[in-house]
Amino acid sequence: MATRTAKPSDVNVAIFAGCMVAFLGFGFAATFGVFLAPMSAELGWGRETFSLSVAVQALTWGFAQPVAGAIADRYGTARVLAFGAICAGLGFVLRGMTTDPVLFVMTGLLVGAGTGAASFPIVIGALGKIVTAERRSFILGLGTAAASLGMFVSAPSASLMIGGFGWQTALIAIGFSFALILPFLIFISRVSVPTATGSGAGAFGTAITAAFRDRSYLCLFFGFFVCGFHVAFIQTHLPAYVVDIGLARWVGAWSLALIGLFNIAGSFLSGWSGQVLSKKKVLSGIYFTRAVVIAIFISLPVSEATVLVFSAVMGLLWLSTVPLTMGLVAQTQGLKFLSTLAGLVFLSHQTGSFIGAWMGGRIYDLNQDYTPMWWAAIALGLLAALIHLPIREEPGPLAQAEMS
Repeated sequence: MATRTAKPSDVNVAIFAGCMVAFLGFGFAATFGVFLAPMSAELGWGRETFSLSVAVQALTWGFAQPVAGAIADRYGTARVLAFGAICAGLGFVLRGMTTDPVLFVMTGLLVGAGTGAASFPIVIGALGKIVTAERRSFILGLGTAAASLGMFVSAPSASLMIGGFGWQTALIAIGFSFALILPFLIFISRVSVPTATGSGAGAFGTAITAAFRDRSYLCLFFGFFVCGFHVAFIQTHLPAYVVDIGLARWVGAWSLALIGLFNIAGSFLSGWSGQVLSKKKVLSGIYFTRAVVIAIFISLPVSEATVLVFSAVMGLLWLSTVPLTMGLVAQTQGLKFLSTLAGLVFLSHQTGSFIGAWMGGRIYDLNQDYTPMWWAAIALGLLAALIHLPIREEPGPLAQAEMS
């Protein structure tokens, strides 16, 4: 996406609009876990049914992301976001209207396709293309922070709606909230044009092949899998885990809200650090710190205080990986196919999300215990800390070809 000699004021308005899209499109999708306990209890489902729907949503989101990114690179971002908003909204409405477990799992396909097209990676990829390289890391952090604010608002809002109107009405209301995205797309479309206009399937294939031959891109691809595992397991199962140990339901809702709130600061800090420090070293440090924080959490007696403190600290580390990862994709692979290549990295993230969400429910149904999942999260965090160290923070062959 390139600018149409847009005025700075138009670019700033587009950035604001993009942040609003990230806010509206991410919040309820990321805090859907607050519905796990009430829906499973009322409908008599095991947790694997709910978890499988979330897992299908995550994996479909992952496969939709590079496709949506390629379409955005070639044809523009606004129409992709519009399709995603409508599709995700419809999926949530259907979730509120069905009590059949098979159909409920299948709604994950609709919500996943929609969030893949209207998710914050597409938005922040668009924002990253309309600003200078010097501002890019900060703007990527800004867009991620907006998504986090959506998470902070959505978790307690969903919990209040469940308590006041029931989970079915709450899901239908959430579905209609995605329509609020559509007016903001006008301002995004005014300042952008596709970056890969005229590129055929062969050009996209060549770019993807070149990226996967680059060690730096491979490290980002496999490292982001761990982020998805952490995020999906915790946001899907932490609210139910809190109820399991005898704490009030509001603690689970506010645990997700605090993750979103503190990730606002984490995303800004991450975006800033990417401008002044080594991105790969900061990424490695984030994953190592996650492993340490999870190990401390499961080693302490669980109480309201430990849950909320854990959530706040994890919030600082939550999506702080995103601006750094996206920034490194842009830095090492260039801008022409950024949405496509960032989408493929996000596919890895969502594959980790599928495993984290589904396996959490599967293991709980078998053992009535989440302990193996917590230890898996620790081990993967340590592995991710090592995976990012070999990254070369310089333009790779694909970016060099774009500059020549």
